Amino acid sequence: MNRREVLKTIGLAAVTASTGRAQAIDLEEITVDAIQNGFKSGRFTAKTLTETFLARIDSIDRKGPALNAIIELNPDALKIAATLDAERKAKGIRGPLHGVPVLVKDNIDTSNMSTTAGSLALVGAPQPKDAFIVTRLRAAGAVILGKTNLSEWANFRGQHSTSGWSGRGGQTRNPYALDRNTSGSSSGSGAAAAASLCAIAVGTETDGSIVSPASVNGLVGIKPTVGLISRSGIIPISASQDTAGPMARTVRDAVLLLNALAGEDSADLITRAPDERSRDYSGFLDANGLRGARLGIVRRYFGFQAEVDKLMEQSIAAMKRQGAVIVDPVEIPSDAQISGPEMEVLLYEFKAGLNSYLKGRGSTETLSNLIAFNQKNAARELQHFGQELFLQAEKKGPLTDLAYLKARAECTRLTRTQGIDAVCAKNKLQALVAPTSCLAWLTDYVNGDSVTGGCSTPAAVAGYPHITVPAGLVQGLPAGISFFGPAWSEPALIKIAYAFEQATKARRKPAFANGMR
Repeated sequence: MNRREVLKTIGLAAVTASTGRAQAIDLEEITVDAIQNGFKSGRFTAKTLTETFLARIDSIDRKGPALNAIIELNPDALKIAATLDAERKAKGIRGPLHGVPVLVKDNIDTSNMSTTAGSLALVGAPQPKDAFIVTRLRAAGAVILGKTNLSEWANFRGQHSTSGWSGRGGQTRNPYALDRNTSGSSSGSGAAAAASLCAIAVGTETDGSIVSPASVNGLVGIKPTVGLISRSGIIPISASQDTAGPMARTVRDAVLLLNALAGEDSADLITRAPDERSRDYSGFLDANGLRGARLGIVRRYFGFQAEVDKLMEQSIAAMKRQGAVIVDPVEIPSDAQISGPEMEVLLYEFKAGLNSYLKGRGSTETLSNLIAFNQKNAARELQHFGQELFLQAEKKGPLTDLAYLKARAECTRLTRTQGIDAVCAKNKLQALVAPTSCLAWLTDYVNGDSVTGGCSTPAAVAGYPHITVPAGLVQGLPAGISFFGPAWSEPALIKIAYAFEQATKARRKPAFANGMR
């Protein structure tokens, strides 16, 4: 099947409704609002929509381009959708996600599916209860279609890793150019949402794992302030940096998902912070949100690719036309200063957090056991890269160690008090702006990832919010533009991101090309 035939086959999926009538639902770029309009008009139901998404997954993810973005399908998806249809008819809808198909990353606990972080070591391990955010998704009426593949252990196992690969799930491919990488670690969520295998998807980030795959897959990604969304029931790396977040094709869809995910959780004490979780963030979707907004351009993140720089200059010009005040340049501490303390913190927190998580889900596994499993099963688990980070983390002591406390304090100083907080206060900025990531690189098992640029680190290490929005294509590959700012500045960032999206309409659907055009 050639590329034209593939696109024709997957452009419109046909299903048979419960009435026996043929229904055609065009899933490409479908939005949450369009789905609700389809339900309201009677053109389709949650069950027929779910059937159509499952058919599209079969034709694109399993066959055809074979993206390999989904690691496991929910065996109860159609039953859940039918139940939600009956509820809609009897009682009305729960909210904007009622009957909407969602995919979640395979490091987020789901009671009726495996949660493995892509590792063969956790296949068949005790089935956990739902993560707090999964409980919230179910309560919102979402249909969880399945789990997405990821960079194994959220890309925190070995050096020179290849993003989008896991021992359990294999390699995920980029829907814009199939020989290109999806970035990590929310690689499956990124590829699946980009290819319209779901309406919206959930990723997780420690440093770049939402915003980078969102950027290279042409998506909106929201990495919220740490504490806005619960982490309980999510396989951890870092207590100070981890968060889940939305990945979607539009800012509005991402915000609707953010509303469902955010909430106070007694099992994650950090969510007891300010009362931001009770907000309806859709109120900040303002097409005029750039008017008067003061934005600082962080030039240290430019220069890795001339065509991306050109796209960023066009984006800055578009924001000026919309009334933004541009402060150019502004300076924050470099990633080179931050990377050493950050890695020290991650190694300490990974060991402590992972062992606690595994114990809490009733597993006898520990980080030490996982290292031994990988060594025993090296032909499958270590075939492309090693487990150096596992070994380094295992040597770390408790979180009371002076080395940990010193590194954590340095991270806070560099990214908060002398970083984002300082530059925003000095220049009266609502957000900092930079290119999100380099373009998708060729997947390479010999050399690993080839990342030449990206701005995720300051907001990630600070625990501050970061939104990426599609800025356009470079030779068929997506590039994103980032907006990040101080803690709890999601309202301002959403206004800016939405206004930019509405002014530029830069997202383009994937071409499933065999190589870069």
